[in-house]
Amino acid sequence: MPITLTVFEDSPDRGRGLARDMQVRWALEELGLAYAVRGVSFATMKGAEHLARQPFGQIPAFEEDGLTLFESGAIVLHLAERHPGLLPADPHARARALAWMFAAVSTIEPPIVEWAMARMLERDADWFAARQPMLEERVRTRLAQLAARLGERDWLEGGFTAADLLMISVLRRLERAPMLPEQPRLVAYIARGEARPAFQRAFAAQRALFEARARAND
Repeated sequence: MPITLTVFEDSPDRGRGLARDMQVRWALEELGLAYAVRGVSFATMKGAEHLARQPFGQIPAFEEDGLTLFESGAIVLHLAERHPGLLPADPHARARALAWMFAAVSTIEPPIVEWAMARMLERDADWFAARQPMLEERVRTRLAQLAARLGERDWLEGGFTAADLLMISVLRRLERAPMLPEQPRLVAYIARGEARPAFQRAFAAQRALFEARARAND
């Protein structure tokens, strides 16, 4: 069976490439793997059929040869372990790349998501103005730590790996944040990732869905 990726039917980020199927698309493009897309609406995502694929009613879901996976990081890890090209061959370098993959989703992403969700959902709350500087500082601290470790290198672990793919995907969520320009090394790091042909193909494929839906709704 071909790979099938379940994604948003209507892109809530308006084609900015921030939905979590983006990193899976990027990995598939880096590895040269063909895949089909199944679009689901927000209502369909809460139905029994989709919940059988993704127990939390989210996207993406990945299906291939009887295997169904959820969680974008786990899907990228599965692809990287099964196909050569996204993890180093050296065992120690591979272990370090895996650690960075976990760091992307477990250490860097949580404060970014908390900051973003507060700006989206809590602007009218009494505590917003007092809480926002604390959330910004948490993000700022993690960015400074990451930039210090990256240093002058192009990528986190030798050549480009799945660790960079996940880390850059996480950092792209800060595209409108005031904290990111404070770290020019990370701005350049993101730009290197976005310049990769595989990223460009994945971004175009995801944006095409948004543009098709926009045309249909005109």
